[in-house]
Amino acid sequence: MTVAEPVAAVHASVPPLAARARAVGGSPVRDILAVTARPEVINFAGGLPAPELFDADGIAHSYRAVLAEQPARALQYSTTEGEPALRAALAARTTARGLPTGPDDLLVTTGSQQALSLLATALLEPGDTVLVENPCYLAALQAFGFAGARVVPVPGDEQGLDPEALEDLVVRERPKLLYTVPTFQNPTGRTLPAERRAAVAAVAARRGLWIIEDDPYGELRYEGERVPWIASRPGAEDRTVLLGSFSKVMAPGLRLGWLRAPGELRRACAVAKQAADLHTPTVNQLAAARYLADHDLDAHVARVAGVYRTRRDALLAGLAGALPEGSVWNRPEGGMFLWARLPEPYDTTALLPRVVRHDVAYVPGAPFYAGRPDRTTLRLCFVTQAPQEIAEGLRRLGEGLRDGAPDTL
Repeated sequence: MTVAEPVAAVHASVPPLAARARAVGGSPVRDILAVTARPEVINFAGGLPAPELFDADGIAHSYRAVLAEQPARALQYSTTEGEPALRAALAARTTARGLPTGPDDLLVTTGSQQALSLLATALLEPGDTVLVENPCYLAALQAFGFAGARVVPVPGDEQGLDPEALEDLVVRERPKLLYTVPTFQNPTGRTLPAERRAAVAAVAARRGLWIIEDDPYGELRYEGERVPWIASRPGAEDRTVLLGSFSKVMAPGLRLGWLRAPGELRRACAVAKQAADLHTPTVNQLAAARYLADHDLDAHVARVAGVYRTRRDALLAGLAGALPEGSVWNRPEGGMFLWARLPEPYDTTALLPRVVRHDVAYVPGAPFYAGRPDRTTLRLCFVTQAPQEIAEGLRRLGEGLRDGAPDTL
């Protein structure tokens, strides 16, 4: 009897990642935040709400009440569509803002970012065309990229996308959907005027197009009159998905968002959500519903918006002294972001490392573009610093921009 020779170890390579995982990168904003996480950095790069303004006591009270009164329900599995009490409260809030809505019109999601992923799953085949604003919310570009979509920017101006250009693209490109953040847009802070919203709805009805209307910032208005949702416009009823979120008005850690969609699409998203996470955490949903029942969220949002307005004004007051001559910027009526454009040949991506040496940071505009980027642009988030910190941050920003001026690059 002979002893068998030992079998040599075989180290075959594992199968590759899916093409979508190889093709779609991470968020440049999160990469920047990781680099600038040092406490001494005054960070205008983030898109985070101010944590000191969270109603931590009210939220904690709501969790304690839910866990004391209905622990078995709060800690159990729930329905995919969402807790009835929360959907009823959300439907009432949506109806009060001019869009008649019932609880069954809504699907609760784990943040509105999940709503984007569910919609991409339900609507898009690889190679489908998606139209977006130019520039566009970064995480939407990621969601559509993961779905294998071809993303095409719609031309626009300081007021937002151009409805005539939209119609031309719909005719030429045959897109599946348009994605838009029409109120206090990320990254620009701009708001699409009422007449353009009506025109967008008319284009969608006339040409056959889904509209995804994302509204995470709309309640954070500091001045001016509220502009009704595209979803409330004639012609948009059967083709618009409205996304909402508690992240900017209550707390992002709750991970609570929702979508309002026509029945067939909403049901398809519910099936996609079953495959993703079964349902959004029950205890978070019940606590949010309890908060809405026991506390005045509108009054809380008004307080937050008042603080944010003061911080926006502090940023506006100091920009002229910080940015190089020839720069232009907007005056957002709400939200969290301000958009600036430096004169040629400034490149805000190339400049950022030099600026960070001065312990201040911003987000370069280039990653927000689906098409050719404008490298002179940058986004500033103004809500997480007090006015005196904003003033100091602008002083540092001015020093950094002078240090990296084009003739020294």
